[in-house]
Amino acid sequence: MANMNGRPMTINRFHSNRIFRQLLPLVLMVVCASLATVGQTISSPLFGSEVNKAPAESWPLFRGTPNSTGVSASDLPETPEVLWRYVVENGSFDATAVISQGVAFLGDYDGTIHALDLGDGSLKWKRERETLFLAAAAVRDGLLYIGDADGRFYCLRTSDGKPVWSMETKAEINSSPNFYKENVIVGSQDSMLYCMNAKTGEEVWTHTINDQIQCSPTVVENRCFLAGCDGRLHVIDLDKGEEVNQVVTRAEGRSTPAVLGNLAFFGSYRDTVFGVDWKKGEILWQYRNPRRRFPFHSSPALAGNLVIIGGNDKLVHGINQETGESVWTFSTRRSVEASPVIVGDRVFIGAEDGRVYGLDLKTGKLTWSYEAGGAFVASPAIASGRMVIANTDGIVYCFGKNNQQAE
Repeated sequence: MANMNGRPMTINRFHSNRIFRQLLPLVLMVVCASLATVGQTISSPLFGSEVNKAPAESWPLFRGTPNSTGVSASDLPETPEVLWRYVVENGSFDATAVISQGVAFLGDYDGTIHALDLGDGSLKWKRERETLFLAAAAVRDGLLYIGDADGRFYCLRTSDGKPVWSMETKAEINSSPNFYKENVIVGSQDSMLYCMNAKTGEEVWTHTINDQIQCSPTVVENRCFLAGCDGRLHVIDLDKGEEVNQVVTRAEGRSTPAVLGNLAFFGSYRDTVFGVDWKKGEILWQYRNPRRRFPFHSSPALAGNLVIIGGNDKLVHGINQETGESVWTFSTRRSVEASPVIVGDRVFIGAEDGRVYGLDLKTGKLTWSYEAGGAFVASPAIASGRMVIANTDGIVYCFGKNNQQAE
């Protein structure tokens, strides 16, 4: 079914007490406003939770923050301009860049890791491997962590790319790393989640689920969240490496969960976006496009009581966090497997039609676009007033404002 304005309908459990639902956001917005730290958080009208933003000067993880909300504290000009391009001849990029200390890091389809100066795009160093890189790296304390398609996981120095340690998994890695305390964690298609000491690579624990792990691990306090290919959202104790809860969705997951308070949001191969109360172990709502039954490989971004996610139905979707109802959709010309990033009141996302889009967060209306050609499977990385995104033509683009110096 579709509503009167043609937007997709949803399957949800929030039909009772309509007056309470209308008043609650207003009350909590007033309460949250007094608690929020300026320039540091965004409030959820439903639960009063706070979303940490990625620092303005860095984008150290695939989704910017440990809880994978896809929000940057940086800004971007109203009309971003191409500041530089970095071209790999006959190359291709699927992996999202990460940014730290004025350097953008990303691996390519030819097995090369590139470290690029954020200011002018010049190559600082590169390291070649006989494999390919599908997933974003992660950066912390002068070290770069990245997995490859042969199942190897590397720790390199960010200064020169020299190896510090490596370890082997038993299958392809298209999961990006995350951190907890002194440890780094990453998933593999061998169905295992690995936790290692970040400095030494020494194994701390492993945890096995019933099928492949293709999403990246999301971290909130001492909990890890995985939307597994076994059709379950897994909640894992990061101190013990033991599962403490799971929610059965019966839909294979590749989308990295975005977690806000006791809620987790993620897409699936089965044409469905889920809103889940992970503490209660309950599915709160399921969102589908009734006219186009395609998967959601994109990972969601959260802000302003919205879940923003791209779909293989050639749409970017804005979904109400509380009800799972469609707020807006934006149409592209091809699939949207890339994940969105929110900057202020705008959403930035690439699509397989070779375009990068800027959308109004509240309405989904187009505010800016750039046609590059190729296809964008990688997601934006935003820091220091600049957006870095790479495409399948082997070109890394940096957008920002001309005459602006990168921090």
